[in-house]
Parts: sequence; structure tokens; C-alpha cells
Amino acid sequence: MNAVSRVVRARWVLPIDNAPLSGGWIEITGDRIAAVGAGRVPSDAEDLGDVAILPGLVNAHTHLELSWMAGRLSPSGSMVDWIRQLMRVRVGGAPGGEAAEVAAAERAILDLRASGTALVGDISNTLITIPLLDTNGVGGVVFHELLGFSVADPEALVRDAWAKVDDRTSAIDRGRLTATVVAHAPYSVSPSLMTTIARAQRVAPLSIHLGESVQELEFLRSGRGPFRELLEDLHVWDAAWTPPGGGPVDYLLDLEYLTPGCLIVHGVHLTVAELERLRERQAVIVTCPRSNEWVGAGMPPVSHFYASGVPVAIGTDSLASVATLNLFDELAALRRIAPEVSAASLLESATRVGAAALGQGQRYGTIAPGKQAALVAVRVPAGVTDVEEYLVGGVDPDDVSWV
Repeated sequence: MNAVSRVVRARWVLPIDNAPLSGGWIEITGDRIAAVGAGRVPSDAEDLGDVAILPGLVNAHTHLELSWMAGRLSPSGSMVDWIRQLMRVRVGGAPGGEAAEVAAAERAILDLRASGTALVGDISNTLITIPLLDTNGVGGVVFHELLGFSVADPEALVRDAWAKVDDRTSAIDRGRLTATVVAHAPYSVSPSLMTTIARAQRVAPLSIHLGESVQELEFLRSGRGPFRELLEDLHVWDAAWTPPGGGPVDYLLDLEYLTPGCLIVHGVHLTVAELERLRERQAVIVTCPRSNEWVGAGMPPVSHFYASGVPVAIGTDSLASVATLNLFDELAALRRIAPEVSAASLLESATRVGAAALGQGQRYGTIAPGKQAALVAVRVPAGVTDVEEYLVGGVDPDDVSWV
């Protein structure tokens, strides 16, 4: 039986890897794009009107299992103070228990879909989001995040983590959604555990929170400061640990963690030289400016990210540190803090770069023959001539629909 074909036309089509097409059209066969063009429109085309069609967005860094914390944490002037606040709230658990946490995560996933997101890079300690993402048609990577600054048997910990990943992913569509084991951050994961995680890497990329705060840099340079105090208060400080004395990127290199494709999340305090090393190592920066401001980490040097040549993807982080998971809101924040970065580059980060970063570049991220027809239509007001600039200015979910 032949797959059903349809042709849609719109005021704008944004292939992403080429300039926007005014009066563009897309032929869709089954769940795949068959052709894209502009000018002469096929006679059977369905006119979607004053909309811009673009690939489904990619939110490359979330913590969906923290969605129940929405509205429960205050902005902070210090990263470590915010972490302490997060831990106090998390220890108490969600009112209603695990069922309430699962329900909040699923609502967040539905909100992601409603605002045009097709793929996510989701950080998870519990793996509760794997079936939720699969059931609700959102793909990407679930990063099973490990913490442990004082771990007696890192090999056993990583082995057990992979067993949980394999069990949770046994019944899902692994072509669309995968999972892997990753480290949280240099201040929460021991050197031996980080290296063990890296050596056990499979197909999906690694991810790590890195260069997020000045307190992290202080900890790596001297072994002192607020993060040392936090580890001591939690009774997980390892007195045998020797601070590397340098920056976070060199630390990852020494521990074999900076593998090609590694997602470097935040990078707020990375130097130009460190960005250059990330580019050389084929890493990816994932920037989350709204969250960085909320937790007191500082504002990321977005223009330096793009100037460095490191691929830049975009994430929202969690509802514990942002008001929404709408990636268009993140794009608007990036536009405000980096007006010198082109709108086209920002949109590419939210689509093509993000898809490639999550290992889905062959299927998602651009509008081209053979790609998945995961297409978003955004209502565009009359009089808009620069559609790319309009799309990075903030889009309400009510103006977003799936084609």
C-alpha cells in the first residue's frame, strides 16, 4: 500500500540549511518530507496561510523530572545557595509523592510539544521520563545523570546505571529516543567516576554541566570555597582529592571525558581559549541563559560562543529555574543579550545544531527530502518582512501548531 502524500504551502518555509522561502511549499509522503520548493505551487497544495513552517525545535537541556518544583524556588545571587535551596525542596518531595512528580513531568512534556519542541536532551536521575517522552511522541536523549564525589566502586555504580537504562529503554522506539549514562558536574563527581562513565560511553553523546559558576572555578583551582563547604556538609567530601589547579576544560581532558560530541551545558565562565579547545575536540555548547540568570551563575558570553566556532545548541533547563519550557522564550532571551548574533544562527541552534547534538541530525533539524515531517507552523502577523527576526523575538504557544 502506497503512503499517503500531501502538499502544504505557507507564506514562509524555513529549511534552516538554506534561506527562508517566501511562498514555499513542502510535499510530505507518509511521515517523511519528499520535496520542498518555492514559486510554482503544486495544484493540490493545502494553503496554511500566514504562517512560517520550520523544523520541530530541539530543547537540548532540560530536567523534566524537576517540573513539580515550578514556582517553589526563588532566584538567587549565588549558584551554591540556589543548589542548597533545590536540595531542601527536593528532599521534601512533591506533595502527592511520586505520582505527582510523574504527572508534573508529563504536563511539562505536553507543554514542550505545544510550543513546538520535537526533541529534548533530558537530564534524569530517576529515568521516569523515558516512557513519558516515548508515549507523547517526543524524541531525543535521556541522560541518566550520576553524582558521587566519594565513591568506593565507580565501576559497579556505572554498571548498575547502564542496567537501569537498558531495562527502561527495552520497550521504546530507540530510533527516536535513546538514553545514556553521564556525569553531573566536576564538583559533584569524582575523577575516577567521571573517567569510568566516559569509558563506558556507547553511541549517544556525553553531557556535563561545566563552567557554570565562579564557585566551580574556585573549587577546581584551590579545592576551597562554597562547593567544598557543601560537600563537607553533605558528608561526601573526599580528603584525598587533589584540586587540578586549572580550568574545567583541561580537567575534562585529563579525565578522558571530553569526547567528540560531548554536550558542555552552560559554559558561562569559559574563556576564549577554552572555547577554542572545545571546538578542536568537537564538543557542543548548550546555552540556557534564563536559567543562568535565575540561579545566580551569571550571563553567558553568547557572542563569544558563536564567534569561537563551537556548535551552539539551546536548552531551557528546568521549571525549577525558568518560568516556561518554551524554546521560543529562550530564543528571545538570547536575542536580547546577543543582538550581534544573527537571527538565522539562533534558529539554526534551536533546530539543526540541536538535532545533530542529540544524534538525530539525519532525521530532524532541517526541512529537506528524506527528513522526518516533524514540522511546526507559527502564525506570522501581516507586515512582517524579516521572518527570522520575528521568530526569535518571542512566540506564544497559542500561535504554534504542528503541520
